[in-house]
Amino acid sequence: MTDRRWQILGVLFLARTAMGFQFQSVASTTPFLVADLHIGYAAVGTLVGLYMLPGILIAFPSGLLSRRFGDKAVCVAALALMIVGGLLSGIGQTPAGVFAGRLISGVGAVLFSLVITKMATDWFANREIVLAMGVVLASWPFGVAAGLLLQPSLAAAQGWRWVMYATATLCAVALVLIAACYREPRRIASPNPATDAPAVPTLPPWDQLLPTIVAGVMWANLNLALVLYFSYAPSTMTELGLSAITAAAWTGAALWVVMFSVPLGGLAVELSSRPQTAIVIFSVLGGLALALLPTGTAPLALGVGFGIAVGVPAGAIMALPARVLSPEHRAGGLGVFLTCYYIIQAFGPALAGLLRERWSTAAATLFAAVLMASIAALDGLFYVLARNLSFTVRRQQMQPPRSDTG
Repeated sequence: MTDRRWQILGVLFLARTAMGFQFQSVASTTPFLVADLHIGYAAVGTLVGLYMLPGILIAFPSGLLSRRFGDKAVCVAALALMIVGGLLSGIGQTPAGVFAGRLISGVGAVLFSLVITKMATDWFANREIVLAMGVVLASWPFGVAAGLLLQPSLAAAQGWRWVMYATATLCAVALVLIAACYREPRRIASPNPATDAPAVPTLPPWDQLLPTIVAGVMWANLNLALVLYFSYAPSTMTELGLSAITAAAWTGAALWVVMFSVPLGGLAVELSSRPQTAIVIFSVLGGLALALLPTGTAPLALGVGFGIAVGVPAGAIMALPARVLSPEHRAGGLGVFLTCYYIIQAFGPALAGLLRERWSTAAATLFAAVLMASIAALDGLFYVLARNLSFTVRRQQMQPPRSDTG
């Protein structure tokens, strides 16, 4: 069982790498898209956002689909959509065609994000969940970093369309790996998930739903703070007198730090058995690093420190839903968890942009600092709700069974 778990975790890591690689494809080919499709940078930004936008509407229904048809079937279908979307983006001759392909890829990516999270949770819910989540989460920056390294040169040599075809090919490899290697753990597997699951699965009960929502907001704030760092740190550094090339390089260093700090941080938290302490300490440190960035105090060191602060608690936060969701409510609960993530990811950047227009780049960076530091308070709220849930469960277990004979 142990060997099987780690083999499956490796498959999930490789499969999720394909999603990060596909997400990065638009950003890596921006100059070629602008020149070939005659679109502006605002349209390119819309293309980037389309990969996340469907999550607002389908994150929760994707949890119901997972419950109804089984994780493996939904995962394969999601990867198929990502393949189709990548191919359509490559063959699209007009902006509308490329937009349609990107949107289809985004729908598949939302389905894929939920089901692969549930797969990892099902296999590691009872032990090493923080480490497992850290490994799975590290696959995203790994895929993005691979895209940064490989996609621009491929676009320059063969054209941007071949980058889109390459993303579809990698998704196809991921589909084959999932189809061939993944199976549900015995304690979760159902003889016939399509018939055993209720026709319309319900939301988790309130005592499980509320802490799940809090965890979803924590996860969204962490990721939005990271997105805002990559969006505004270069401008902040150039305003401090650094060259654009230096600012971009120093900002990118945080991405490489995150790629290693997420799994290593998950391992450290797992060994220490202090996830709550790690979340509180590193979210506060991350917020402090962002708050100090506009002052010009050692920006490279602050960026590296922020990358560490993001990575250490990431797996612990992602593991929080497993603490409160019963197995039968795990799919729907993770759907709610990711819905919170997509809503904040969709509207948060617009708010940050408004702050930048009204005041300065530093205002957007300070907004990211507030988001990061707020995780500590939300963590306290989560554990209050989770403790109440544990008390309720224990009280129900201590009650004698009711008699039906009156």
